[in-house]
Amino acid sequence: MLMAVSTVREASRACCPGCCPNCFPGLPDPPAATSETPSTAAARLRYEFEVSTVSSLYPNFKFTNHESLPSFEESFSYFNKVYPQYSETDPADKIRAEEYYHLSISNHVCLDYVGHCLFSYSQLENQCPGSPPPLHSLPLESVFFDISHKSVNLNSQLQYGVDESEFQSDVRRRIMAFMNVSEDDYNMVFTANQPAAFKLIAEFYPFRSSRNLLTVYDHQSEAVEVLIESSKRRGANVTSATFSWPNLQIHSENLRKKIVSKRKRKKKGLFVFPLQSRATGSRYSYSWMSLALENKWHVLLDASALGAKDMDTLGLSLFNPDFLICSFFKVFGENPSGFCCLFVKKSSASILKDSATGTSVGIVNLVPVSWPNRFPEKPAIIPTAETKQKADEFPVRTSFSGPLSETGGEEHRPVGTKTKKKTVSFSEIEEVIDASFESGSTSVTLHGKSRKSECRSLDHADSLGMIKIKIRTRSLINWLVNALMSLRHPHSGNGVAAVRIYGPKVDFDRGPAVAFNVFDWKGEKIDPALVQKLADRNNISLSVGNLQHIWFPDKHEEEKVKASETVRSKKTDDELDSGVSVVTAAVGFLTDFEDVYKVWAFVSRFLDADFLEKETWRYKAINQKTLEI
Repeated sequence: MLMAVSTVREASRACCPGCCPNCFPGLPDPPAATSETPSTAAARLRYEFEVSTVSSLYPNFKFTNHESLPSFEESFSYFNKVYPQYSETDPADKIRAEEYYHLSISNHVCLDYVGHCLFSYSQLENQCPGSPPPLHSLPLESVFFDISHKSVNLNSQLQYGVDESEFQSDVRRRIMAFMNVSEDDYNMVFTANQPAAFKLIAEFYPFRSSRNLLTVYDHQSEAVEVLIESSKRRGANVTSATFSWPNLQIHSENLRKKIVSKRKRKKKGLFVFPLQSRATGSRYSYSWMSLALENKWHVLLDASALGAKDMDTLGLSLFNPDFLICSFFKVFGENPSGFCCLFVKKSSASILKDSATGTSVGIVNLVPVSWPNRFPEKPAIIPTAETKQKADEFPVRTSFSGPLSETGGEEHRPVGTKTKKKTVSFSEIEEVIDASFESGSTSVTLHGKSRKSECRSLDHADSLGMIKIKIRTRSLINWLVNALMSLRHPHSGNGVAAVRIYGPKVDFDRGPAVAFNVFDWKGEKIDPALVQKLADRNNISLSVGNLQHIWFPDKHEEEKVKASETVRSKKTDDELDSGVSVVTAAVGFLTDFEDVYKVWAFVSRFLDADFLEKETWRYKAINQKTLEI
């Protein structure tokens, strides 16, 4: 059984009184013991959850040596006592074992995927039974389907529609059902990736009459940079929300001033709002959308960072955003290629005005792949001059399904690259996919026969349901945050924290992502890119990114000087803002306790002052070359 709340409280404060922003924060006082209303009952449950999480490593509250960590079995046993509801998510473990067994075979931890998975690995393996070549030698974009660019005007597609294959129609309907978006209220357009979807909106939104663009992102995103750059070219006045240090919650007073309009009749512009941060896990109130709509803004809801089934809690009819964007990828831990969906409310379609070019770059079709063409000697989609130009503008990216920073993509390094033990290199892939894009599907063509194929991963999420997925991801991310904060360097006075968490710490309502940095025994930050590289070597895929738009109150001015770095544009390398480079991790319904335990065990290795030097020499011995540190 758990310790009494008072015992846990005293023990945690004895370890750390809350004087250090990176230590265990002082727990809030429990709600007063009066007759409970629904709000006080909710507050009590949240308090008990946070206290239980802090006790999840009992009897220890800090660790100064990686060898002192409890075993996986011991940790998991106590984890189940602290989070008794976690056992209700056992069906997710069964799904993982039966449909995503490659994760266990490869012993790989994937915490760098953000977006929604379409297919299971079992589908990938069974898609082409009896195929002589290994399926793993397929180019990334050729699995399940390809995508081809369309020369079409966005307004024409929204107003009149276009002919689409039965295959693409099946995919569209399945995604709209999964996203809980009504076909009566919204049209959906497939785009190559998230930057392409944002660029479409920027090119067609009437910034000449509704001049403002207001975004709410606490991290650097190449997709948002594309939106801002394209909007500025069309005359937009661009501003952003700011985020208060150290918890990185929205600076409410500042954002309210930017939203509230003194002129009630005229539309202010476009308000781009994610419900949570894909970097820090901060959740934002729905009320910001309501306030924007009340003050004559058009609203674009970015749902790309939401977890599976999170849209079930939204109730679109209550907010009716004018536009909605979400990303999908093919196979978790195996194939991060995919596409983005742009939803446009039918009653808002008239807002969009034709762009200067007339045609819309970035709109794509989903193309089912025939089995004989799965091993083509040349691209399945032959590039014309026009499609080649479009492919050059939006090259294949694996990032919309991935973390915060991407190479050439939407915001992180290519996700899932470590997962793939393929016989094909990325340079070979680039040659094949120069003219064709990635995507997701619900049907394939096998041996010349058309066979409808379900989006099984969406089905898995549906079968688990919102409540089970919330229980699972909430338990895992909070345990990981607490475990990381328990690591402290030895022989450093009070103990220098080995990890700093940015954004919410242990919090019942936090999202399933965390941003953190690792520090050495002198308190100096270790380069996040190096942490990511060493994690890769340990078969753990993490992401890196930049936090930005941070507002430091006067009392934190000293921390501003110490923590801030120069953030540069991913597209132009221009200096953008001061910010903080971080490591990020994201959990989903396919993540299990062993995954987060392995991350904790890996990060604990930095408690050894010689760890970096040892890893450098080990790398040199294996690869005959030196890793730069």
